[in-house]
Amino acid sequence: MLIPARILNRKEKEVVPAIVSLTSIPSRLSTLHLVIRSLLNQDSSPKKILLWLNDDLKGKLPNKLSRLESDIFNIKYSPLTCSHRKLVHTLECYPEDIIITCDDDLMYRKNWLSKIYREHQKQTDVIIGNHTVHVNHDNENNPLPFKQWRQKYVTVTNPKALVPIGAWGILYPPRSLSKITVDSELFLKLAPKADDLWFKAMALLNGTLSVQSTDLPKEPIPIVGSQKVALKKENLGKDKNTEQWNALNKAFNLSNLILGQ
Repeated sequence: MLIPARILNRKEKEVVPAIVSLTSIPSRLSTLHLVIRSLLNQDSSPKKILLWLNDDLKGKLPNKLSRLESDIFNIKYSPLTCSHRKLVHTLECYPEDIIITCDDDLMYRKNWLSKIYREHQKQTDVIIGNHTVHVNHDNENNPLPFKQWRQKYVTVTNPKALVPIGAWGILYPPRSLSKITVDSELFLKLAPKADDLWFKAMALLNGTLSVQSTDLPKEPIPIVGSQKVALKKENLGKDKNTEQWNALNKAFNLSNLILGQ
């Protein structure tokens, strides 16, 4: 039995000074309320939860999602059709706030928010990822294909090479990304379907390190059927991540920033 919305939205819990921000697509709207409920049911409460949807979805949301709106949970709309909207608009609206992004196909454990915020309190000037990969280079300092990046974080020797991956949650401190992060013309040209890679490039341009969280909650719970439409199928299956990272690398000399050349 689902917890009533009026109970989920009670303000009796400790408030974490951070905004949780996410986006979604039409095929996941029928189960999206489960994700939002998991965020509202945390053992501590964020300042806000912002859900960014495309303008075309105005007036078309299922009641089980829209009735969860409150002072904490707000649904916003954007002309963008890409996944970058989960962060860029919140950066524009709340540039001085901690922003934590998450995905729309997972239910998050009750201590997910409090754990990543405690990690932030240990290192307030870094980006924190619950799941990360590592950019690997060949002997000529060219980036290897994305599928060859995947290493356990304990083997990382260059912290600049660590890339947070969004599904399990990423915490961005205020002013941790370049001012051009919100340039939609640029990210749609260079990395239209790889928001995580775009945000990593923007962190490198800003000189901000990314770290792997050392105090992980249990893995989020996947929502059955939510992966029928997923960017990762194209980005990994067709190696689009490699293509988009190479475009970012060419535009911003990212390998030089990572390797310190």
